[in-house]
Amino acid sequence: MTSVKGWAGALLGVAATTVLFAAFGQLESGWVWLGAVAMAPWLAALDRARSGRGAVLLGVLLSVTFTAAVFGWFPGAIAAYSRAPVWLCWGVFLLIAPVLELQFITAAWVRWYSRRQVEDAPRLAWVPPVLTALVYVGTEWFTPKLFAETLGHGLYASETLRQGADLAGAPGLTLGLLLINECVVLVARGPRLRPAVLAVVLALVGWGYGAVRLGQVRAAVHSAPSLVVGAVQANITNIEKLAAEQGTYEVVRNILDTHYAMSDALLRSGALDLLVWPETVYPTTFGTPKSEDGGALDEEIRSWVAERGVPLVFGTYDLEGEREFNAAMFLGPSATGELAQAAYRKTMLFPLTEWVPDLVDSPTLRAWLPWTGRWKRGPGPRLVDFRLNGGRVLKVAPLICYEAVFPNYVAAEVRQGADLILTLSNDSWFSGTPAPRLHLMHAAFRSIETRTAQVRVTNSGISAFIDPAGTWTSELEDNQRAGTVMRVPAADRLSSLAGAWGDWLGPVALVLAVALGVWLRRLRLAEPGAGRPSLASGR
Repeated sequence: MTSVKGWAGALLGVAATTVLFAAFGQLESGWVWLGAVAMAPWLAALDRARSGRGAVLLGVLLSVTFTAAVFGWFPGAIAAYSRAPVWLCWGVFLLIAPVLELQFITAAWVRWYSRRQVEDAPRLAWVPPVLTALVYVGTEWFTPKLFAETLGHGLYASETLRQGADLAGAPGLTLGLLLINECVVLVARGPRLRPAVLAVVLALVGWGYGAVRLGQVRAAVHSAPSLVVGAVQANITNIEKLAAEQGTYEVVRNILDTHYAMSDALLRSGALDLLVWPETVYPTTFGTPKSEDGGALDEEIRSWVAERGVPLVFGTYDLEGEREFNAAMFLGPSATGELAQAAYRKTMLFPLTEWVPDLVDSPTLRAWLPWTGRWKRGPGPRLVDFRLNGGRVLKVAPLICYEAVFPNYVAAEVRQGADLILTLSNDSWFSGTPAPRLHLMHAAFRSIETRTAQVRVTNSGISAFIDPAGTWTSELEDNQRAGTVMRVPAADRLSSLAGAWGDWLGPVALVLAVALGVWLRRLRLAEPGAGRPSLASGR
């Protein structure tokens, strides 16, 4: 790829894959088929690379263009939050793109290297495509990704195909799509029967498995609701700005009065088993007040719950010594009939905006980035046994906002015996962007993987009930003020590999990639002519 024509073709491949990614990532049913071809232009461009350096460069380019095309809404949101210049946020975001999307780079180099190893051994032509797919999936698991995205998420738009996520999560869907793309590349070079047949078989297996599992999930769900939940989405945002203009007490007063009124409206519409308010809806510590006014407001919330006779879960802060946590507070009846209180502390905090690692936390950093968060990490995945009226104990797997993007974390909670996943979130910083719907999609995958129903309540959208098939209903859209009643049906528990093992495919893919690479290297060294110049040098 030394000629101008060669580089033009390579750049065209990067551009084509970027455009296809952008369309596939819209989560629209009409674009689901793009997943089968989205990677093909870039893979074909890699196969024309004449050096490892050229292949890596194509990986870097795709990491940057992909980040800009799919997550172009993020720099503007961060600029609004931090009040930093938009150009600076864009610059930093694109600069770290190769780290956030490292799978493109590692897959590119491994593909080039393995193709060079097998270029005179047609019987081993299957190795580079398989190795590329394994390294891609393994790298996504190993490296940090702010949004935990993967190619397989685009299949959410297909109710049938997304059911395959209960085997190996979204990464399992990614692996299948990568292998189909590899078949497309081979067929594009000339009519070839085997890769065409393999692509069709892979697609039919994915569709068939999804159809069977979807039927099982539907059969397991009963018609009668086992839980009736009232969800309040008040759409009160920019709380810090409001507090600076009106005073903290007045803002908190307005938040509570609004939620009281909206909750009372839901209660008048029918009996509820549970009320849920979103993340940090009570933007101060609960149970450990910092002022006399705070203590009075704490007592007011308790009295309101006791008078209505309906258990409440709401987002607040929890304090232990000088350590403050983002928390979900559970208020409900106890075995003695008195009001009981339990707190769940958020563990998976968004870097910098919520939490700064102790290793880099310093007065200098705080001076440079005054918007950095000061919350501490909670103790990890845990179940909350929450007593409802009538003595029923509901086993809740609580999640707060960002935690919904971590498959292992959610699976660890559900394995403790959860009846329901309950997510409180605050997506107001990203209102008006694709982020709220993408976040909801991530949450839906957690329900598919664990086959567990989920109630998701946000302050500004998107709130929804998610069933074990990943379908969301009772939806409150972004930037909408409304309350809704979510009727959670009773369902027989279905087991799943992803629920039992969590995000298992990533480490397995890395181990298999290493084993395959070592085998290939030893095989080639054992053959005549193995003393040729090092292929890794690019000569």
